[in-house]
Amino acid sequence: MPSLRSRALSAALAAAGRRRRLASAEAVRTRVAQSARRPASHLPPRSLGRVAEISRTFVGAWPVYDVCPRGAEPAARVLYVHGGAYVGELVRPHWALIRTLVTQARARVVVPAYILAPRGTADRTVPVAADLLSGLIAGGGPGGTVLVGDSAGAGLALAAAQWLQERTGAQPSRIVLISPWLDVSTSHPDQAAIEADDPMLARPGLREAGRLYAGNLPVGDPRVSPLHGSFEGLAPLTVFTGTRDLLHTDSRELRERARAAGVEVEFHVGTGLPHVYPLMPVPEGRAARERIVELVRSAPAG
Repeated sequence: MPSLRSRALSAALAAAGRRRRLASAEAVRTRVAQSARRPASHLPPRSLGRVAEISRTFVGAWPVYDVCPRGAEPAARVLYVHGGAYVGELVRPHWALIRTLVTQARARVVVPAYILAPRGTADRTVPVAADLLSGLIAGGGPGGTVLVGDSAGAGLALAAAQWLQERTGAQPSRIVLISPWLDVSTSHPDQAAIEADDPMLARPGLREAGRLYAGNLPVGDPRVSPLHGSFEGLAPLTVFTGTRDLLHTDSRELRERARAAGVEVEFHVGTGLPHVYPLMPVPEGRAARERIVELVRSAPAG
C-alpha cells in the first residue's frame, strides 16, 4: 500500500489538474505555442551551484550541462535525459535528482537540454543523444557510465542505447529507466482502465505529443517508440514504474521483451504510485533514489 504522503500527493496532483496539460491534443498544441513565445527555462537552480561545479557547452543547437561534485573527483558518470512528453523543458524535480546523483553518488552528470518537439524530432534527436552517450563511455575514468532517463527522456535514452548498440556495440554500464514512455501510440488495451486512476497523464495529449516528436517517422519506428526496437546486447536495465501510471504497460512489455532477448532486468513496481514517483518527495521516491545512487556508485568501469 502506498504511504500516506504519497496518497496525499497523488490527490493533490489530481486536484491541481496536472492532467489538463496533456488532456487533449489542443492542450498540447497550446502548450507548445506558449513555450515557443517564452525564453527557454532549462537553467539549473542557483542553489545547485553551492554543491556542484556547472559548465555549459553546445552540441549543435543543444545546450549540454556538465555537473560535477564540487571539490571532489567524480566516481562515476551519468548521462541524464529528462522527461516532459518531448514538449517540456527541464524542471526543478529533474534538477533535484541531478543534485542527488552529484552529491550522494559523486557522479559527473551530463544533462542535455535537447531541442523539444515539434522542432526536435526523433530522427535528429536520437543520433545526437547516442553520440553524447558514446562520448561519455569512451571518455573513461573511475567507475562506470550509467544512462538515466525519466518518462519521455527514458524513451529517448533507450532509443539512444539501441541506436548505439546496433552501430558500434558500445553500451553503458547500466540503463536506469524511470516510468519510461516507450510506445508513443499509447495503444495498449490495458491503458484505458489505468488512465481512469492516473492523476497526471491522459492518452489524447500524449498521442499528440508523440505525433509531434515523430515528425515524418511512423510512430512505431524504434527511434520514436523504442519498445519496438531490438533489445539484443543492451546493458542491464533497472526500471521503476507505478501502477497508477498509464505508462505502466510500457514497463511491463519492456521487461518481457528485454528478458526474452537475454537482458538482465531489475524491475521495481510501486503499487498505487503515479508516474515518475522516484522524482517525488515521498518515502517511496526516496527509496527509489537511494537505489539509483547505489547503482551509479557500484557501476563497473566499462
